[in-house]
Amino acid sequence: MLSPRQELARLLATKSFRLGDFKLSSGISADYYVDCRTTTLDARGAQLTGQVFLEEIQGRAWKADAVGGLTLGADPIVVAIAITSGKLHGFLVRKGEKQHGTGQRIEGFREKGARVVIVDDVCTTGSSTIQAIEAAREFGFEVVGVMCLVEREEAGGRASVEKAARPAPFLAIFTADRLRAEHLAAGSGTSASG
Repeated sequence: MLSPRQELARLLATKSFRLGDFKLSSGISADYYVDCRTTTLDARGAQLTGQVFLEEIQGRAWKADAVGGLTLGADPIVVAIAITSGKLHGFLVRKGEKQHGTGQRIEGFREKGARVVIVDDVCTTGSSTIQAIEAAREFGFEVVGVMCLVEREEAGGRASVEKAARPAPFLAIFTADRLRAEHLAAGSGTSASG
């Protein structure tokens, strides 16, 4: 029987990992693409995502009040963790300030001074994670940890996020290399061109 972490890796490798020629949002060309939303928005994938992230947060004793990240990649992760925990609140960071209503950039949980964990789906250059860290701190949250579901291990993403997150630690649940190996072992045959 697979552990939740192993099962999540398998789901990501078979549902979210694709081989082919892709241009990433960062402008980088790659021979693979990871669309985590096909897993994090899947019923079982959402359960596993919430469970694996929550276990890491609790295991590191971050004593967080909430989890959040930059919309859209972080959205299903935030909801999965909040539901699984039954006590951690969720917040989303808009890519820019709203031009109507209250004009706020942070949506959902908004308690200044709260201890929060920033989450993201994929870390390549780290720019979306860094935007979320900066917006959270600017709002008045204390960032106690930063996590991503998949780290691409390229383009200096880890180093950039670690620098922006200090003193909070950065953790990747999986690396792209691990998912590639799972994908190939499963014989998924899901190649595509982007």
